[in-house]
Amino acid sequence: MKKTLAIISLCSLLIFAGNIQSQTPDWENPEIFAVNKEAPRTTAMPYPSESLAIADDCNKSPHYMLLSGKWKFNWVAKTEHKPSEFYKESYDASAWKEINVPGNWELNGYGTPIYVNIGYGFPKNPPFIDNSDNPVGSYRRDFELPADWDGRKVFLHFEAGTSAMYVWVNGQKVGYSQVTKSPAEFDISPYLKKGKNMIACEVYRWSDGSYLEDQDMWRLSGFDRDIYLYSTAQTRIQDFFVKTDFDMGLVNASMNLDVVLKNYLTDKQNQRLEVSLLREDGKKIYTESQKVEIPANGISEIAFSKKIAAPKKWTAETPNLYTLLISLKNEKGQIIESTSHKVGFRKIEIKDGQVLINGKKVLFKGVNMHETHPINGHVTDKEMMIKDLTMMKQLNINAVRTSHYPQSPLWYKLCDQYGMYLVDEANVESHGLGYGSDNVSNFPQWQEAHLDRMYRMLERDKNHASVIFWSLGNEASNGKAFTAMYDWAKKRDNTRPVQYEQAHRERNTDIICPMYPSYESMIEDAKIDLGRPYIMCEYAHAMGNSMGNLQEYWDIMRSSKNMQGGFIWDWVDQSFQTKDEQGRRYWAYGGDLGGYDRYNDANFCINGVMAPDRTPNPHAHEVKKVYQDILFEAKDLNKGIIRVINDYRFTSLGNNFKYKWSLLENGKSIGSGYFDIVLAPNSHKDVKLNLPKRNAAKGYEYFLQIEVFTQKASPLIPAGTELAREEFAFPTNDYFVETSKQGNLILTSDKSDKKMKISSGDIAYEFTLSGENIGLTSFKNNKKEVFGQLPTPNFWRAPTDNDFGEEAQKTLNIWRAAGENTKTTFLSIEKKEGSISMLFQEEILGINAKIIISYTVNSDASLTVACEYKTEAELPEIPRFGMIMTMPEAYEHFEWYGRGPWENYIDRKTSSMMGIYKSTVAEQHFHYIRPQENGNKTDVRWLTLSNDKGEGIKIEGLQALSVSALNNMPEDFDPGMTKKQQHSSDIIARKEVVLCVDLFQRGLAGLNSWGATPLDDYRFNDKNYKYGYTISILK
Repeated sequence: MKKTLAIISLCSLLIFAGNIQSQTPDWENPEIFAVNKEAPRTTAMPYPSESLAIADDCNKSPHYMLLSGKWKFNWVAKTEHKPSEFYKESYDASAWKEINVPGNWELNGYGTPIYVNIGYGFPKNPPFIDNSDNPVGSYRRDFELPADWDGRKVFLHFEAGTSAMYVWVNGQKVGYSQVTKSPAEFDISPYLKKGKNMIACEVYRWSDGSYLEDQDMWRLSGFDRDIYLYSTAQTRIQDFFVKTDFDMGLVNASMNLDVVLKNYLTDKQNQRLEVSLLREDGKKIYTESQKVEIPANGISEIAFSKKIAAPKKWTAETPNLYTLLISLKNEKGQIIESTSHKVGFRKIEIKDGQVLINGKKVLFKGVNMHETHPINGHVTDKEMMIKDLTMMKQLNINAVRTSHYPQSPLWYKLCDQYGMYLVDEANVESHGLGYGSDNVSNFPQWQEAHLDRMYRMLERDKNHASVIFWSLGNEASNGKAFTAMYDWAKKRDNTRPVQYEQAHRERNTDIICPMYPSYESMIEDAKIDLGRPYIMCEYAHAMGNSMGNLQEYWDIMRSSKNMQGGFIWDWVDQSFQTKDEQGRRYWAYGGDLGGYDRYNDANFCINGVMAPDRTPNPHAHEVKKVYQDILFEAKDLNKGIIRVINDYRFTSLGNNFKYKWSLLENGKSIGSGYFDIVLAPNSHKDVKLNLPKRNAAKGYEYFLQIEVFTQKASPLIPAGTELAREEFAFPTNDYFVETSKQGNLILTSDKSDKKMKISSGDIAYEFTLSGENIGLTSFKNNKKEVFGQLPTPNFWRAPTDNDFGEEAQKTLNIWRAAGENTKTTFLSIEKKEGSISMLFQEEILGINAKIIISYTVNSDASLTVACEYKTEAELPEIPRFGMIMTMPEAYEHFEWYGRGPWENYIDRKTSSMMGIYKSTVAEQHFHYIRPQENGNKTDVRWLTLSNDKGEGIKIEGLQALSVSALNNMPEDFDPGMTKKQQHSSDIIARKEVVLCVDLFQRGLAGLNSWGATPLDDYRFNDKNYKYGYTISILK
């Protein structure tokens, strides 16, 4: 009882802070953030029967009324223009338009969507707001009060509040609320009348609360979630808190339940409280009741404690749930009110610097997630939530940080049901105010506003098994308010750790949860015992074509005692679909939708593993591979022995999966089969595979590929879904053999002072030796030029977002046109039996570097190109080294032997396995929301481009190649020295095929998008590189 009274007292202190008298408007007073609001409570609906409570479908409850839908709406751009007395019943709002609730104003034609990362959408001057640019939305809605609600308490519930909001019912002022993303609930019983009633709301886009809501997201206004009414009896189940624990052996459990009952009557009530626990099949495994006396106009807390023998445990892998049924009955045993909540038995603890779930060290393979919908903005729905969870499960993601605010109550129910670990984060971020002593978290007048956000989240979500950590907020300094928040949370809930990134390694975080730590710092931290778990709250910034070196991150983490994973930034590109002036659809980012002239952070909101419509971005495949829970090691490939590692913590391997192996010889399968294994969680076993014999001769290479598929369907994961893959190259591989191209054709040549012509059958080459255009100037087949643009040296790629972040477009700019700005000199001709070689030197103008190119026409009429780069100067790293060429549009069929099928890069290729792949050139272009480098393939041995008749070319590398075949030139994706407001719809496919045949391209990088370079292994600073390839004609 004392515990509850202390909490209620704290709630009262915060709720009725509005009683402070001030001349300052409420929305500019940090000490006024709640007037007449109800104390926060767990999400649970009252039902008139136990059967309805167990089903827990609020739409079937007679005590529930959904108010979402069409509301009358008026919008003004300035506070001073808001309508007065619109909340009165006599006010004529017939001329007002209607708006959908939930719905964001700006996506319905009212105001401008603003995307800002760190700054605010208004001039910074806390706690004040520029009211000349503070839109106000006024809402009205009528509803009929059900006759059987007469004499009951009625509550108006906003699942998510707004920046600032006043509420009236039937012209009477009910209260005031701040804080978006947390519920606002009001007791409107005193203001109701029989029959028709009217609710009015006055909503401000900005308030002093906006200084605590500076999250990296679109700034949108309006109601993001449902609004509804519910009614209760005059005595009710106001709240409850269920805690589970296990004994030392982690077999038998205890369930401790505190229930708060509220009596609104003026005399005490003697009633009975009954509690039951039901299995999934509906069978009750525990029932207990207690007589209770609830004082007049007061509350009672009743405690239950029960030992539960060997319950099924809840984890993200095994989301076993029970139903907690709570019923309040009168002295005759009749139900006054019944409610329910799902319960998962699990134990969270920190031991020896590690987070343990049910006694096991768990690796958190997580993502950060904003509430974002491709059409509806911040308004999400069940369909999209299920889609998110489905894709997460299939990508081996097991954890989500609710960045940076509590999300829809439905999300938590679904995560309980399907299994997902949640870091539940309070809606506190003041990044735009900096991290110094002048941040508002240090000021006493702001402390209660911080605390309010923490306790509203915790009280709402405290009964969800999926919530395993509380987070105090994000990027808001570490002022005294955060110490108070931490202390309160630890006192209120002793079952979960509390984390906060800005606390770094101070006392008010149980977990070291850094953002974007450097590769070097992680290596050092991995060597020592940190004394606390180390879980990155943000890492692997997935902006545009990114997420290089994800595997390297996890190699470090798996070597560390304390490191337990992290949360990728972030899950989905925050964007909304719109159209340009030509009617072409595109995804918007900062500066679009009318916001170009306002401060914005451009496409910094486009950081998703998934596209806005939840189609996977190419790096999603890398996430799936690196996050997989079944791992493999090569123990002795020559004997066919591999090690299988079960990285699941609670799932055994057996006939729940199918385990397939394939052996590739030069890209083609020469044998495959399945193997069986039984393996306990977090253990390993060696398996011997019966592999076909391999050819030991030169020119052959072999890859062993392993794939794991689900055997049976499970919730969200169909049967046959691939969940793990691995590939091993045999150490004896010797694919690239130095042999001359042999043929029975006769080469003929004709040399003049300026030209050298070589031909064989239908194929003819022409080289210019002096004058203009020195070098290879013609390559014909059947008197037609094979290439539009002949192979030309190329050192540049269209900058990625990470390239722009490190200003590579400036620091590496000397390479942008280096392949074109050359002076070519003919060096020599060398004739050998069956071949003729032409040697040229290209001096790169303005750069102390040169390229030596050798063209050798072979006896089979193929052309071998050998290219060598040399310099003695200290030059910036080379973004790319290769050659670019074009071919006619008919050559759209693209086949290659290399890594695929999706695009891959030198530091993002572990998910791309070797093989022979067929596609089209058009399909190679990945439409990044902001156009940039795309479509690359690595470790390519050969490729072909052909038309419908099979005519075309084949290119074979003298070593592994990095290639792309697109219908665009690199400059089509390159905005120049600064980003432009450019979108995928602006990229118009050319008719020709643009083929880049490279030795390398620099890595994509993946640490962050504001300065980090690729890791050293994926950068190219040497003074000498050489490579080559052979072009032959397909017949």
